[in-house]
Amino acid sequence: MNMDVDKLRQQFKKYGQEHVFRFWPQLNREQQEQFSRQLHSIDLALVARLAETFVLNPQQAQKRRQDIVTAEVIPIPESEEENQKAERARKTGEEYLCAGKVGVILVAGGQGTRLGYSGSKGKYPVTPVKGKSLFQLHAEKILALSRKHDTSLPWYIMSSAINDAETRAFFQENQYFGLAKKDLFFFQQQMIPAVDQNGKLFLAEKGKVFTNPNGHGGTLQALKQSGALEDMAKRGIEELFYFQVDNVLTRICDPVFLGYHVQQKAEMSSKVLAKRDPYEKLGVVGYRNGKLSVIEYSDLSKEEMEAKTPDGRLKFNAGSIAIHNINRTFIKNLTNGNLVMPYHRAHKKIPYIDEAGNRINPGEANGNKFEMFIFDALQYTTQSVVMEVARAEEFSPVKNAAGEDSAETARQALCNLYGNWLKKTGVPVKRKNGNVVGRLEISPLFAGDEKEFVAKCPPDLTFFDGLYLG
Repeated sequence: MNMDVDKLRQQFKKYGQEHVFRFWPQLNREQQEQFSRQLHSIDLALVARLAETFVLNPQQAQKRRQDIVTAEVIPIPESEEENQKAERARKTGEEYLCAGKVGVILVAGGQGTRLGYSGSKGKYPVTPVKGKSLFQLHAEKILALSRKHDTSLPWYIMSSAINDAETRAFFQENQYFGLAKKDLFFFQQQMIPAVDQNGKLFLAEKGKVFTNPNGHGGTLQALKQSGALEDMAKRGIEELFYFQVDNVLTRICDPVFLGYHVQQKAEMSSKVLAKRDPYEKLGVVGYRNGKLSVIEYSDLSKEEMEAKTPDGRLKFNAGSIAIHNINRTFIKNLTNGNLVMPYHRAHKKIPYIDEAGNRINPGEANGNKFEMFIFDALQYTTQSVVMEVARAEEFSPVKNAAGEDSAETARQALCNLYGNWLKKTGVPVKRKNGNVVGRLEISPLFAGDEKEFVAKCPPDLTFFDGLYLG
């Protein structure tokens, strides 16, 4: 072990990171072994490259001005022709679902820290009446779809080192929410170290380097490394529905979206919505130098943000909501080669152990995290579908403890969605400032969409203050 540690020390010294051994003599043997395993797993060359590019010599990361062009978007149907196209797409999507050719990928590697919740974000209680967790809400949607189309719908759940054991235990404790255990595949994304403004690694503990999940862009390699891609191939899965855990309105495996994607023989497709205003902090799907991508709002000039089309809409208006259909063979081909997904830097507050061994919780951003984004894979596509959806029906994320995009706004969005369903059946629903008054919840196991609800709604149904249908 001593020889092994000496080699490690020399390697870290070579990259100017020998300070991580500062407290080595204070660790017991078990702690030293654990620390040694972590240090062996760190790609020092990658860390050095990222530190040089984004922190020490940031002008390298500055993007040269590129031509930005809008993408063609399938609009929300309004005309009879558009409705007919959508219906044909629906039939195609439902055929794929019934044939068992579709799987689901969920990204759930984060914690509920910003929500003031100490635990895996997917465990956060969110529904308006029953307080079901995000995981349960999504699981019920998948179970309902499986029953509706008489098929299995394998669910690939990506966690991270910080919440993997907790996530698996939560599903086990809840009997996998009625899903077959064999149809759930848990896998982990990789972790990557953060650095300070001098490019140095942080110690999270005396015997542990601070690391963070490598972003949702790490999904692709993680699918390959975990064996998930191989599992998909054995099951005959051809298309994957990708989404993130915090959007309560996600319409999982939307057959219309799937149908358009299949009809176009697309490799990766995206759902978008109209931005609230020019300055909403949503990336927009468009072309950068001829390659499809999500253009971050910070990469648009003020003039581009405010630019309008002849009909008065925002020119760059296709706001990305992190919902994609991805072809399995596309993922396989990308990960078989030397796929280089670009990294992005985030300046964040990172707690650490100082030179004296004291734990420091900084009051402001002091470090740099690096992560990859799934949408950067769009640049490798030759065919892609971009489909617009209604915000009120498909996008309400839980990100903040209060205010916009909080648990409360998500619960209200669910109530409003279900209220619209009730309205279609003639049930009176009281509203204030456009929002449903009272708590209303309809389990996906009762109805997965408005059409199904209208067909199943009890004839004597009433709603005053609280209602749950499950």
